[in-house]
Amino acid sequence: MIRFIACNIVLVLNLGCAVYQVHHGPALDPKAHWVQLPILNYCENPHAGERAESILGTLLRARGVSDLSHYPAARADNVPPDFDEQRRLEESLTWARGKGFSYGMTGSVEEWTYRTGLDGDAAVGLTLQVIELESGKVVWSASGSRSGWGRETLSGVAQKLIASLLAELHP
Repeated sequence: MIRFIACNIVLVLNLGCAVYQVHHGPALDPKAHWVQLPILNYCENPHAGERAESILGTLLRARGVSDLSHYPAARADNVPPDFDEQRRLEESLTWARGKGFSYGMTGSVEEWTYRTGLDGDAAVGLTLQVIELESGKVVWSASGSRSGWGRETLSGVAQKLIASLLAELHP
């Protein structure tokens, strides 16, 4: 009986560390020409969007999106980075439409940090969207947050969260 109660407590605690919401749209073609667009960084951790993009690209390919390109980085020598996240997204969307891509995967990072406290738990919050580039409509979206336990790495927590969200994507 004590073992049963302990297992239920562990189950409840595990469910409390992650939250997901998914919007399902029409079936998506995994063989279509996909492009990975910028993931916008709305958190305080620099380059969190680029870190999420790196994980997302690998996990999309693992889910069967084989024709996946990446938007070009618009960086030049001696030019400061563009901190206007929305403008960066709009420019990449214009570029992707001009190249004839079918779907664009984008999103935003709301949290990407180690929380303060004794253990300094890793915490990630993000939103993902698939945009049908011809129409500009969002055809799939998911949002979630996840925190780690103890010494779990930030990238590990992010990978688990992104994988959980993409499990709801049915290309």
